[in-house]
Amino acid sequence: MIMRRLVSIFFLSCSACTSAVENISSERTHILYKPANLPTNAPLVLALHGYGSNGRNLQWYSGMDEAADVHGFAVAYPYGTTDRGGTRHWNANLNISSTDDVNYLSELARDLQAEHQLDPQRTFVFGMSNGGYMSYTLACKTRNVFRGIASVTGTMSGHDWNNCNPYDPVPVLHIHGVEDRVVPIDGSMSAGGGWGGAPHVDEIVSFWADLNNTTTVDSVFLAPSTHAFYYRNGRNGNEVWYYRINDWGHEWPGPQDQTGTIASEVIWEFFSKF
Repeated sequence: MIMRRLVSIFFLSCSACTSAVENISSERTHILYKPANLPTNAPLVLALHGYGSNGRNLQWYSGMDEAADVHGFAVAYPYGTTDRGGTRHWNANLNISSTDDVNYLSELARDLQAEHQLDPQRTFVFGMSNGGYMSYTLACKTRNVFRGIASVTGTMSGHDWNNCNPYDPVPVLHIHGVEDRVVPIDGSMSAGGGWGGAPHVDEIVSFWADLNNTTTVDSVFLAPSTHAFYYRNGRNGNEVWYYRINDWGHEWPGPQDQTGTIASEVIWEFFSKF
């Protein structure tokens, strides 16, 4: 589940990114990006990288810093730990690790809220690939921490699919390429390591739409290749959005890709509703 564009890894320098702070300890690392003059009680978004990647890479290619500047929210890019094979990951109830990332990410959100005066009622999480898996885990396992989640090219782990029963279902956004061969949209992911076991993403989206008691669905084609589904009128105003991109693989859709989906914009548009 390694991200796109890792042939040449780009690192932002502090001189070009004065409002980003990298917090490095002996155990965990995160980068916090705060736009200049961010007001008190602004929203917070946690951004989770993919398998084998890191927070800095996701900060580079996701476009979320630019979205934060425009819309006024803070973004934290935490780093996962290494699994038993030595690869950086998030433990979305997988069999490759014993790391408790549910507790870590929940505590990180609370710490950032307190330290930087960010809004506990408007804290969200999204992830790419393995980070998308982890976002679903947090939706299943946490309560009153994240107001909504988004997954880009991720899915639910087999364990999460078979055991997810959240007390308070949250809004969910899912973005996936029909031609994804790393995390196949049809649910044919190998069960090895606990990665596979969930069905077609269409069924996963329906599961969350039902959990949120949505009562209407709108279908829109966004040229040239995105089919968007909007499940609305759910409990507490919750919604579930699904962007299915034809002729698209295991990649982050950005403005240069011209798919009809710019992930950073769609993610914030979705989160901002809640």
